[in-house]
Amino acid sequence: MSGLLGAAEIREIAERIGVRPTKKLGQNFVVDANTCRKIVKSADVGQDDVALEIGPGLGSLTLAMLETAKSVIAIEIDDRLALELPITADRHGFDSTKLTIITADAMQISELPANPTVLVANLPYNVSVPVLLRFLELFPTLRSGVVMVQSEVADRLVAKPDSKTYGSPSVKAAWWADLTSAGTVSRSIFWPVPNVDSSLVRFVRHESAGDEVLRKATFKIIDAAFAQRRKMMRAALSDICGGSAQASAIIEQSGIDPTIRGEALELADFIKIAITLSK
Repeated sequence: MSGLLGAAEIREIAERIGVRPTKKLGQNFVVDANTCRKIVKSADVGQDDVALEIGPGLGSLTLAMLETAKSVIAIEIDDRLALELPITADRHGFDSTKLTIITADAMQISELPANPTVLVANLPYNVSVPVLLRFLELFPTLRSGVVMVQSEVADRLVAKPDSKTYGSPSVKAAWWADLTSAGTVSRSIFWPVPNVDSSLVRFVRHESAGDEVLRKATFKIIDAAFAQRRKMMRAALSDICGGSAQASAIIEQSGIDPTIRGEALELADFIKIAITLSK
């Protein structure tokens, strides 16, 4: 088995290429090989998979994926890190021809050179939700994946109705996939050590809840419902529906109590309202 990166190798690479982890890019590099293997195993990465990684950094997870995947696509915004990745792969006994690196901002990506089947990523904390939702939307070949995010974000992604953490990310992600908690990770596996806790979220794709027109209409209602989450739905949707009375009528026609709050509704309820409103 080829060698994965440990703390000493990570620091050596960073020093050699003149990289200091920056808060702006959310760079906290994973320095524990066992954690990397655990994440890849949890994501069910197999020998037929085209694995996608967002923000590979110095390559800890990348090498763990190269151990098992057919190929790996890595999206890295920092060109110094992007240039070093294939060198690191070769030095540690991996076939760098299996690795495709795209130097770009993940939020600007709209196509990839191959169809990815599994996503494994240590997502930058400041953009983790929009990045995950964007890739679920754009790449329907992604059947499953595991992402490492701030624990608070993980709680929001996997939350169910009537919980404090349930909100827009929970409902929107459910459009494409079932999301579950895949455990926590210690702060000590990162360099530098972050001042927040991190958790793993696993997703498994299901059939989308509807077409793109319905999705956009539904997401508009979700955004309005959670913009001021203490508001009843009739008040939250009054601007969209042309007044509180009209909102009440539309919500009632959808078979939902207009005095309910958005945090009590499931994705299916938001879809019903979107369909009624579109009529």
